[in-house]
Amino acid sequence: MRVFEEDAYADRAFASEAKDLDSRDRAFAQRLAYGAIQRVRTLDHAIEQLGGRQVSAMDAPVRNAIRLSAYELAFMDGVPARASVNEGVELVRSGGANRAVGFANAVLRRVSEGIRDLVDALPESTPDEAALKHSYPDWVAETWWREWGAEEALALMRAQNEAPETAVRAVGTGEARVVDRIDPKELEQGLVWPQSRGSQLAGDAVGVQPGDRVLDLCAAPGGKTMQLAERAAEVVAVEVHPGRARELEANMRRLGATNVTVVTADASELPPELTGFDRVLVDAPCSGLGVLAGRPDLRWRARPLPELQRELLRVATERVKPGGSITYSVCTISKAENEDVVDATGLEVEPLNEQWPEFAHPRRPEFLLTLPHKHHTSGFFIARLRS
Repeated sequence: MRVFEEDAYADRAFASEAKDLDSRDRAFAQRLAYGAIQRVRTLDHAIEQLGGRQVSAMDAPVRNAIRLSAYELAFMDGVPARASVNEGVELVRSGGANRAVGFANAVLRRVSEGIRDLVDALPESTPDEAALKHSYPDWVAETWWREWGAEEALALMRAQNEAPETAVRAVGTGEARVVDRIDPKELEQGLVWPQSRGSQLAGDAVGVQPGDRVLDLCAAPGGKTMQLAERAAEVVAVEVHPGRARELEANMRRLGATNVTVVTADASELPPELTGFDRVLVDAPCSGLGVLAGRPDLRWRARPLPELQRELLRVATERVKPGGSITYSVCTISKAENEDVVDATGLEVEPLNEQWPEFAHPRRPEFLLTLPHKHHTSGFFIARLRS
């Protein structure tokens, strides 16, 4: 309800709503809620086809209860269909829509009888068909179809409808670990940091050497900042949002990074004395098309940001010393935000494929690109440039 009706972010809304659940119930609830948000386009199509009523015409408690049950019926095993229907009806009742209880029951019974066959039979031979079947905006499917071809585009869509792996970085050693669950004690004690292997690769690719002064232009929440701080003499971490800057400072204290200075500022309005850095990391805001698996609502709010990315790289070139390096990373899979942004700078590219050949970009091997369907981690584009 909070995501669809109030435009809330799914991860934040879920964290507050599920805080009193035990770990088993929390995992089930997260899969159900995140899945219904990810698959909402497919679910709404199935509900309308089988239930005979436009989803938009339903009251909010009714349509969201039906969506949850429909997701369980279509994509989850182990729950009897009768139980999924009954729970959906009870959600309608508890949501105060008593007059719609009979309607919801009738719709969900029809959905339970046909949704799996309907979803399985949906075609996927064109971008528009695939977007409906796999529940993506048309523009995402069209982008991947155009840039990667049908087979790779479909593999990307399928992969980012599955739960992402859980990965942490061991603070101090830099070891990347894939784990079943994050130990809350290790997290609280600052021993590990939740961070995908793709994100960790971006931090490593900066190539920090002992003694370096490093500028991290878009720093919060701080995973890559910590990677930089472990080798650098000094890190200046910039964050424009005051709340996220405070969170960044708290994270650095907990992780023991005493050589990090947090600056709350717009990157384009930095104090003049912040210049002459050996290295700059531009981990830029982007459409996030590489992290859709872990952020179920992002696909519905994502948009490309090439103008902002080019501006941030312009700032980086002003703040790095002559001969210094700029590392550009974005968690997206989109030529317009990846290669095109880097090419527009005119800067010399420092190839990364010899050091990380397994992540070399298939078309531009001087860059790195992690792909969820191939590398089983978040999708990151990484380029290192020389000023």
